[in-house]
This record gives sequence, structure tokens and C-alpha cells, in this order.
Amino acid sequence: MNYKAPRGTSDILGPEVELQLALSQKAREIFKLFAYKEIVTPIFEDSRLFVRSLGDTSDIVTKQMLNLEGKDNPLTLRPEGTACVIRAYLEHNLDKEGFQKLFYIGPMFRGERPQKGRLRQFNHIGAEAIGSASPALDAEVLILVTRLLKVIGLDDYTINLNSVGCQKDKEKLKALLRNKLGEKNSGLCSDCQVRLNKNVLRILDCKNDACKKIVGSIDFHNSFRCPDCEKHFEDLKKFLAGQRITYKELPFLVRGLDYYTGTVFEITHPGLGSQDALGAGGRYDNLVKELGGPEVGAIGFALGVERLIIALKGQQEDIKDTKAGPDVFVVITKEEFFDLGLSILTQIRDSGISCEIDYTSRSLKAQMRLANNSGARLVAMIGDDEVRGNSVSLKDMQTGSQEACSMANMTIRIKELLKI
Repeated sequence: MNYKAPRGTSDILGPEVELQLALSQKAREIFKLFAYKEIVTPIFEDSRLFVRSLGDTSDIVTKQMLNLEGKDNPLTLRPEGTACVIRAYLEHNLDKEGFQKLFYIGPMFRGERPQKGRLRQFNHIGAEAIGSASPALDAEVLILVTRLLKVIGLDDYTINLNSVGCQKDKEKLKALLRNKLGEKNSGLCSDCQVRLNKNVLRILDCKNDACKKIVGSIDFHNSFRCPDCEKHFEDLKKFLAGQRITYKELPFLVRGLDYYTGTVFEITHPGLGSQDALGAGGRYDNLVKELGGPEVGAIGFALGVERLIIALKGQQEDIKDTKAGPDVFVVITKEEFFDLGLSILTQIRDSGISCEIDYTSRSLKAQMRLANNSGARLVAMIGDDEVRGNSVSLKDMQTGSQEACSMANMTIRIKELLKI
């Protein structure tokens, strides 16, 4: 029997691994710049955590959660990161330590129909800022997102922005939608006809053309938002204008999870096709309290790593430092020199330079071909002359130039040639 990766998952190999590592490294650098601390939570949690936080009528809970079998408490592979971070925030009493800025990078799981950029196991780069209701914090989160996208070299994305108001405002919005959409119920798709009574906000996310046309015909602007929420949103837009952050205001933008209140946003990219979201986020000022903690403001976001990579490849941009091969490849002309080759290999690695050697007893020509295919910048060659002279020959695989170097100065010279 030929075994294959489960449907909706993929093996990540070679350059793709390096690309994901590069994205993660660049993200960590930006998070550090913005004073965020990394948090790592389990990949599975009590199922009730997600039902409580995401809402029992959300698509994730009703259709997508991957549950684990067991006799104890029901467990679910985490479909998103926010609920996990808030659970950890409360369990470890981080609320007692004041304002917290946390980030995470790791796999998430959803049992949905696989399609481009939408897998059952995927990776998120996300962050949560907990303990402030200031619109300035909303602005900083969006500034962080744009800085991160700039650093990885992504262009042509759009930030879509809206405010769904406080919890009371959301109830007004739901009532208004039921009233407006109820008049056109027969034109909605079968899913949205169910959503009309169970989770009417989800209709605004529907991709059905008929539903989108009906939603687009509704004009209620910001009539449902209270003065405080309206001021918060206006202040946010002023902060963004002051920092020259461009965005598109979409009055129908909502997030399909119950915990969102106030500011919501989505980052889209044309290179992803119909499923064009790179990531999304927003405020969830009631979630900490609903999970047993204090009443504190909070905002977060998550970007899909696989979708970032698709968008980057689509615009044919290279991310720096994604080379999978070694910097140096050690080549020996005779099998009897292998001990010396291993010593040189170790010496180069001890100096912090990536290095490799052939372990399959290939010929000199085959070793050079292997070194070239590996992407190594330099070859460190050991032959009779080098052994007699206690030296090594260094060949630049880009220019073809070659020079002899004493063993004592080998790593110094290699660093000079590599410019590190």
C-alpha cells in the first residue's frame, strides 16, 4: 500500500521549509521591535473553550473543528490562536501583571474542504494585545501588520476596515439585518436562509453572488453604532491617516466569530483568487471577561503563512536568506582524506558557518557536481598538495576563482569570502 499525506495537508520540503523559516524569523524581528513576547500554547485544547469563545453557530464550531477521541474532557485541535492565548493569559494570571503584548507562530487545524491556500493543517503568525481599549492600540496593530508585510516584500495588499460597535451595537446591527434581509429571504442561498435566524452576521461573509448582491443593496451605514463606538472608530482613522496607513472602509465587513466587537479588519491580496484573505483581526473587548477574567480591552490578528507564500510567489518576489544549501562544501580527492575532511567540516561549523561533505564515496567530479547542486557558495578542497602543505583550496562557485589558504587562517578567509 502506498501511503500519502492526509487530504488537506501537505509535506513541506527543501526551499519551502526555508521560506517558512525566513517568514517566521522576520516576523519575530518585527514583533520584538514592537515589544511583543512570544507564547507557545498546546495544539489541542478543551473543545468547550472554542465553543464558548467562537460561538456555537460559527462555521468553525459547526463545520470545521477537528475533535480528538477520548473519555475525558472533549478535546479539539486548535482552529485559531486567540482563544488559546486568552486561556493561557488567565490560567497564568498575566492579567495581574498589567498590559500584555503576546505573539505566536504555529499550526492550526480546521476540517474544511481543501482548496488553494486553505488547508486542514495550516500555519498562523498572530498577535494579541490585551489590557487596553485605546484606538491608538488598534492603530499600532495595523502599523505592525503593514511593517511585517513590507519586510517580507509583499505588495498590492489591501487593508479592509470597519467597526461592528460594542455588544449592544452588534445586537442593533443583527436586528437591522434581520429586518432588511428578511424581506428578501427567498433570494438568499439555503445556508443564508438558516443564518438569518441563527447567525445573521455570517450572511455578510457569504460568497454566493446572489447573497452578495442582496447585501450590497442594503444601506444603513453607521446608524447602529453608539456615539462612543463611533468616536473610537473615527479616532482610529485619524491615527492611521497620521501614520499614512492606507485602508478601504467596508461597512459590510464583519468577522464570523462571536467574540469580535468594535474594530475589525481584513488584509486581502489579488494573487489569492476568490479566497483572497491573507489574514484578519479585530477587537474582542468582552472575551477575557466571558472566559472568567477581568473586563479588559483586547485586539489581535493572524496572518496565514501558506497564503503569504502563495502571494509572494505570485508577484515573483524573493525573500532574502531562504537558501536551503550550505555555505561551504568540503570535497576530498581520496577516501583516505575523509578523517581530515571531517575535522575541517567541524572547524568550519564551529565558526558558525554552515558546511557539508559527501558521505557516499562519490568521485571528485561527482562531489563537485553535488556541491554545485547544493547551492554552496564555496568549496573547501583537500588533495595531496593541500595535505602536504597543511592548507585547503577554496573555490568560489559563483566566480570560479580558486585560492590556497593555510589551515590556521581557513575560517577567517572563508568569512571574508562570504562577507560575514
